[in-house]
Amino acid sequence: MEQAPAPKPEGGSAATREPTPERVLTVPNMLSVVRLVLVPVFLYLLLVVHADAWATGILMFTGASDWADGKIARLMNQSSRLGELLDPLVDRIYMVTVPIAFGLRHFVPWWIVAVLIGRDLLLAATLPALRSRGLTSLPVTYIGKAATFGLMSGFPLILLGQFGSLWSRVVLAIGWGFLIWGLAMYLWSAVLYLVQFVLVLRRVPKVVRGAGDRV
Repeated sequence: MEQAPAPKPEGGSAATREPTPERVLTVPNMLSVVRLVLVPVFLYLLLVVHADAWATGILMFTGASDWADGKIARLMNQSSRLGELLDPLVDRIYMVTVPIAFGLRHFVPWWIVAVLIGRDLLLAATLPALRSRGLTSLPVTYIGKAATFGLMSGFPLILLGQFGSLWSRVVLAIGWGFLIWGLAMYLWSAVLYLVQFVLVLRRVPKVVRGAGDRV
């Protein structure tokens, strides 16, 4: 089992972690904002006008920019607290809207949509307990990152596979391979997350807000 780094409570000292800059106008943040703005555009293209080629382009751009903003943040030292919150939020929005849109167009069965959304709802239900212990989230695992990569690769390929030519059928098969692999990793990462969550409940005491003490 992959060993994730120990979660750190809010307000950790500078001796235990470097403070995250409070920057807003960075390239990664702008990419995240563009991805967020493109969500309704994607839904309009896919569900209203059925412009599947343009919708595919948006999904490809989204996947590429999601990979790029992390690289840019590290290479250009443009990490920020806003980016740490905005990037995963946009990812979650896409992980909800894209499966639902695909379900409405009958590109994927509804049970896959239910599994993806149910997984995120289950993990979201753990947030109040984490915050009661001074944590905003748990560390992201490499399996979780691989799952997101698989899903973000599979969705545009499945959309490309809806065209009638022979090459489209080949792309569709590859897309389903990515989607099944990503779905398996998505569920496995949820298991690892829940294991971490249980450890936090057992080992980290609750924070008494306003008193500065733990109980």
